[in-house]
Amino acid sequence: MGVLEGKTAIVTGASRGIGAEIAMRLAEEGARVAVAARTTEAGDARLPGTIHDTAATIRSAGGTAVAVAADLSRADDRERLVADVRSELGPIDICVNNAAVTYFVPVEQFNLRRYDLMFEVQVKAAVHLAQLVLPEMRERGGGWILNISSIAAVHPRLPPSERATRGGTVYGMCKAALERFTTGLAAEVYADGIMVNALSPNRVVPTPGTLFHSLTTSDDPNAEPPAVMAEAALVLCGGGATSGATNLTGRIAYSQDLLDELGIPVPTTQRTP
Repeated sequence: MGVLEGKTAIVTGASRGIGAEIAMRLAEEGARVAVAARTTEAGDARLPGTIHDTAATIRSAGGTAVAVAADLSRADDRERLVADVRSELGPIDICVNNAAVTYFVPVEQFNLRRYDLMFEVQVKAAVHLAQLVLPEMRERGGGWILNISSIAAVHPRLPPSERATRGGTVYGMCKAALERFTTGLAAEVYADGIMVNALSPNRVVPTPGTLFHSLTTSDDPNAEPPAVMAEAALVLCGGGATSGATNLTGRIAYSQDLLDELGIPVPTTQRTP
């Protein structure tokens, strides 16, 4: 019996990387997991990994998972996602907003349609999914919403570093908005017992996305394994009972810092690229 036995979780952007790792970790603790993303077939995207791959990995390990195709940039897909998960797995206890579309381009050259797409997927989708799952969480006396953020949300210092000038302003703006949404929503639903947090890695995580954007390398000794984010996410999604951390909310947390604070060993291995 895992600490999340009987819980239903949605994890968006779970076809690869951090999202896939979080989905697998929640399932290991007994959660019924909906693996949500756009990629359903190999070759559909420039990056490896599909929702069916992640769901199959969970099931092969004895967990419960369904793969639900969803384009998080579309409001109707978001509504269908929640309805389908509720129908197949039951009322939703956990919602992890990990989906992201990212372009690294200086502001002066940024295509506004790409700007709209980034904001839609990274910010508006998180707000909309919260609206869709909050009523049933409130009825059931609690729930967990986790928004995956980034250190890019922190304001750059001047004179700037090379990383601050490589075109990440819009990405950082989206993550900063997501963090302000997190703390505001945490305050709004505090009395309902619903925990809302944001989580970022302390260091760059080698995933298909970060490798594609040349943010790190597969052999970077300073990179953070995806399993670290997954362990920290578990704590913030109701899995902190064994560490005594059962009421964490309104946190803008960093993976390794959170695990250190709670005395939880930091994983050193990874299962997904």
